[in-house]
Amino acid sequence: MTEERAAELEAENAALREQVRALLERVQALEARLAKEAKDSHNSSKPPSSDGLKRKTKSLRAKSGKKAGGQIGHRGETLHLVATPDAVVEHRPRHCPQRQTPLEDAEVALRERRQVHELPPGVRRQITEHQALHVRCPRCAQVSVGAFPAEASSRAQYGAQVRALAVYLVEQQPLPLGRVQQLLSDLWRRRLGRGTLVSWVQQAARVLAPVERHIKTALVQAAVLHHDETGVRRGGRLAWAHVTSTSWLTHYAIHPKRGREALEAIGILPTFQGVSVPDGWGSYRAYTACRHALCTVHHLRELTFLEEQYHQAWASQMKTLLREMKAATDQARRSADVCLPPAERADFVARSQAVLAAGLAANPPPEHTRRGGRGGRGGRGGRGGQRGRVAQSPARNLLERLLFQQDQVLAFLDDLTIPFDNNQAERDLRGLKIQQKVSGCFRSDWGSEADATIRGYLASLRKQGHALLAALTSVFAGEPLYPASA
Repeated sequence: MTEERAAELEAENAALREQVRALLERVQALEARLAKEAKDSHNSSKPPSSDGLKRKTKSLRAKSGKKAGGQIGHRGETLHLVATPDAVVEHRPRHCPQRQTPLEDAEVALRERRQVHELPPGVRRQITEHQALHVRCPRCAQVSVGAFPAEASSRAQYGAQVRALAVYLVEQQPLPLGRVQQLLSDLWRRRLGRGTLVSWVQQAARVLAPVERHIKTALVQAAVLHHDETGVRRGGRLAWAHVTSTSWLTHYAIHPKRGREALEAIGILPTFQGVSVPDGWGSYRAYTACRHALCTVHHLRELTFLEEQYHQAWASQMKTLLREMKAATDQARRSADVCLPPAERADFVARSQAVLAAGLAANPPPEHTRRGGRGGRGGRGGRGGQRGRVAQSPARNLLERLLFQQDQVLAFLDDLTIPFDNNQAERDLRGLKIQQKVSGCFRSDWGSEADATIRGYLASLRKQGHALLAALTSVFAGEPLYPASA
């Protein structure tokens, strides 16, 4: 073979290799597009509400092997007899079935009790008239006037319990203002004005302003905090609902921004020094005064995506290993341990690194890196004059996160007070998503801010076992019930 022919074949091979590389990149891009369309709540951070009715998702939880329904020994909600009923109705037989003897005055041998719990017929308003008496002194003829109570501030108004019920329906349930008007009209045969309902929401938010500051102060002092955020519509624009919570307290804030500007305005995370449990949003990691622990369930969803769409063997192995870690930490908590035994932890870490090493070998970094600078010439061997980094595959991105942020990924192994997931914050955001589904959006900034204040107050009290209607009644009485700090 001549040198000229060898050069031609080498050039042809180089061109074919470049063509194959370009085709592989195109195939990978198309596969990535199809895989993205296959994402739902079980293999990504998309909420379950986006799954639709046709797609059936698989749970990340392992099967327990138990039958469906209530288990033996579970706490039920059985209705029990009360000691002092409001009314007693006796049912005495009139005649003896054998002798037909009248039984009106016969001795009662036994009382068999059954009780019916029912609402009173026709819920009606109780109207209390307050009269301030003008009394003339018999000695000096000076007239003294009695003082009206605080709840009677004008000629006619609704009381604290009525206002509490209306705000409870708007904020806790959450019903649109029109449906609240309809409900109260059906109950009392009197329709409240929409402006009246809005003014009550505003009043509750004003009274709860110091309570909100109390909740924020208590959250800053907590040992572990959960964070999350979700998009909402406000005044026709995109805004972000931020939640900061524990199993005891909840704080909501609505802000135009999602990142650090919003976190600074909220003012909890900048001074927090405990353990922060967020999702993978980078703005949380900018705060270094606290320790960060990433949500492992987010990683399980991403691993499920790689397992199903890209058939990555290491993803299945990592899912199994993470579940083993969770089972071990759960068992340690039941045994009242504060941490895993060092040998067990070291074994988990070693196995994790081995799985990640296999994953990195199966998913090498992109062959070409994009050049920096202008003009697209020179540089570090890039192609096409593109600036910045070449986009890596989803598998490579997840592998690097699990490896380079291992201290945050496996933080739950070191301290058993750190949870495995960020489900607390995700659960706390569900009420806001329901509100957006029902009402579509917030009409104004003040409306969203009032909703966040009242919703955080009610969520905190609900976690602590308080009756929410009674708590809102205390708000409109001017002495709101404060949630406990811890």
